[in-house]
Amino acid sequence: MSTAKQHEDRAAELARKQPVRCAVLTVSDTRTMDNDVGGRLIVEHLERAGHAIADRRIVPDEPGSILQMVEKWLGDVAVHAILTTGGTGIAKRDGTIDVVRKLLTVELEGFGELFRMLSFQQVQAAAMMSRAAGGLVIRDLSKGGDTLVFCMPGSPNAVELAMSQLIAPQLAHLVWERKR
Repeated sequence: MSTAKQHEDRAAELARKQPVRCAVLTVSDTRTMDNDVGGRLIVEHLERAGHAIADRRIVPDEPGSILQMVEKWLGDVAVHAILTTGGTGIAKRDGTIDVVRKLLTVELEGFGELFRMLSFQQVQAAAMMSRAAGGLVIRDLSKGGDTLVFCMPGSPNAVELAMSQLIAPQLAHLVWERKR
């Protein structure tokens, strides 16, 4: 392998390890910062992986509240990824997916598919009730640029699964793929 190619490969590897600035949103009518286990788990996984927390909030499961918070972060060039927990099921008030899907430019179908496949191993057929989704919102740089968005269920077990097996191991690589 040429020296130039080795240097390029090393630079790419370093870029994939750069910290990602993330915003964490818990969608719940009952959670507070004191009892928000799912949001806390997301933060712990991100920090353990070397990523930075740009902001963390809790909003009620109201479409307008979810949209307002996500759009605020989408407009912030310092936020590279938005991770949500809650509001991804089939209950009447589960509105996260309906709001976020309208904003996505590109859906990463594999995230939801893999999440449900892994969930099936834990909760069997109940995994079909999850509408967990991920994707990319592409905006011009004057509006914040590209932002990854991952929506996880509110269950701490579901957050642990998504963060440990899917999101945390790949987040820096996903951001790098959009920036290269």
